[in-house]
Amino acid sequence: MAQLSIRNLEKTYGGGFKAVHGVDLEVADGEFMVLVGPSGCAKSTTLRMIAGLETISGGHISIGGKVVNNLAPGDRGIAMVFQNYALYPHMKVRKNLSFGLKLAGEKKAEIERRVAEVAEVLEIEPLLDRLPRQLSGGQAQRVALGRALIKKPEVFLFDEPLSNLDAKLRASMRVRITELHRRLKAQGRSSTVVYVTHDQVEAMTMGDRICVMKEGRIMQVADPATLYERPENLFVAGFIGMPEMNLVEARLERGPEGHALRFGDQVLRLGPEQNARIAANAPEEVTLGLRPQHFRLAGPDDSHALEAQVGKVDFLGHEVDAHVTIGGAKFTVVLPVELFREASRGGSIRLRADENRVHVFDRASGANVSLA
Repeated sequence: MAQLSIRNLEKTYGGGFKAVHGVDLEVADGEFMVLVGPSGCAKSTTLRMIAGLETISGGHISIGGKVVNNLAPGDRGIAMVFQNYALYPHMKVRKNLSFGLKLAGEKKAEIERRVAEVAEVLEIEPLLDRLPRQLSGGQAQRVALGRALIKKPEVFLFDEPLSNLDAKLRASMRVRITELHRRLKAQGRSSTVVYVTHDQVEAMTMGDRICVMKEGRIMQVADPATLYERPENLFVAGFIGMPEMNLVEARLERGPEGHALRFGDQVLRLGPEQNARIAANAPEEVTLGLRPQHFRLAGPDDSHALEAQVGKVDFLGHEVDAHVTIGGAKFTVVLPVELFREASRGGSIRLRADENRVHVFDRASGANVSLA
């Protein structure tokens, strides 16, 4: 079993700066967990503490039920893939793959068998007799992945491994890594992964679950759909999703027909599902949250329509990101190209928000009060 358990993990540097604040995280055997957050949120520091490359100031880490706080990196049953690949420049790919096994005292026949197996899985057989300087970025990353895979670790640790690749290669490597994870899991081999990235596209497309971090604290841990549809706070709501969620200061009003949000001269009434979820003690001063994808064009007789003035328009081929003003507040709206062109000829459009997908956040605490 390769379950990873982190309890009350802390990191304090000299001078008293505290980088990690009591992190608790459980990663199940075979799970692909992604740590995501902006630069400086301590996701890489947390990963390095798991790896044993950074000392722990408090708390404990266990792998497979065994506390590893005081174990050297080589004794933890982990393999790490770095951003810069860290290949030995003077060794050909074959030796880069086999070097760790040779140091561990594996027999020559076993080393050759495992090198051949990994090379086949990652499709790098033609590269075995090349030096690292003769490899492209994508090829070097596959070799780095192979060097981790050949060790048959209990836990794989990835520290922003795709950030040096171009967009096309990043997309290709995302698929390779997730397919490899599924294959190992299907074969019953240890396949627990902790993957660090600042790229939410990587996080949303690769992770079984995602741990969103901010300033050394966990903001929310959930599967991608839950993070997108039910963010627990303003930070997660604004960080997850492209384009990012519209967040507008509003006043929560209660009436005989339910709750409504007033901003500027506009009123957005909540649907029955959201009305039922609003916490009884929800404050009046709130932040309205609505994703750009949760608008549609309103008909001429729609009494719940919002009047929007169109500003900048980003043409994306199949759709447009329209930057509009509603009630004095700025919103981004995603709409099909042809419908938008027809509706916006006069510089304004009428929009209908999905009232059952509106989020309401306590402006003071940032908590989502529409999840109750």
